[in-house]
Amino acid sequence: MKAAVVVFPGSNCDRDLAVALKAVGADVTMVWHKDTALPEGLDFVGVPGGFSFGDYLRCGAIAAQSPICRSVVEFANRGGYVFGVCNGFQILTETGLLPGALLRNAGLKYICRTVPLTVQTTDSAFTSGYAKGQEIQIPIAHHDGNYTADAETVARLQGEDRVAFTYGDNPNGSTADIAGILSENRRVLGMMPHPERAADAGHGGTDGAALFRSLFDQMAMA
Repeated sequence: MKAAVVVFPGSNCDRDLAVALKAVGADVTMVWHKDTALPEGLDFVGVPGGFSFGDYLRCGAIAAQSPICRSVVEFANRGGYVFGVCNGFQILTETGLLPGALLRNAGLKYICRTVPLTVQTTDSAFTSGYAKGQEIQIPIAHHDGNYTADAETVARLQGEDRVAFTYGDNPNGSTADIAGILSENRRVLGMMPHPERAADAGHGGTDGAALFRSLFDQMAMA
């Protein structure tokens, strides 16, 4: 699997994501936000967590206008696999690749702890390594993780089996407990929790590792 991880000013999980991808055998290239094109022959693009551009304006709004994001959108529209985690999820909603928006946490405080998630679908390259209904423990670290969408959008996501993960304890007030969603073609995943921080035993848990393993296995079979 040939992968790229996009780096913005303020990204702080880019290396974590690259390490998790390399651990399953991916060939990873770091791509700067001012680059106008992605490397040739990519299978996967990761948009990492952090605080791109200091979260000015809206979280992810400025990053979504970066030159590289035009290439990421084109890559996704051609059927490429894209994963946005935390700030990356915010950026993907700002580009329009995923519906909804990430608003300020309901408690108006930054939250950093491990939370229970329920796997809602295994019908994606990202989640096929889990069992439907499986509970996993994944860290969160965000101030604006309250996933918000109108009733029609939420009904569509649920009806099309595009809710990837839900919170067990909904720490931020997200609509319908949503923690992660898939695009219509199921090749773009955005989620607020950080599986790359739960991909090595040294992190205190490995429940995130299956996401990267299943993704790599899907690429290998393609």
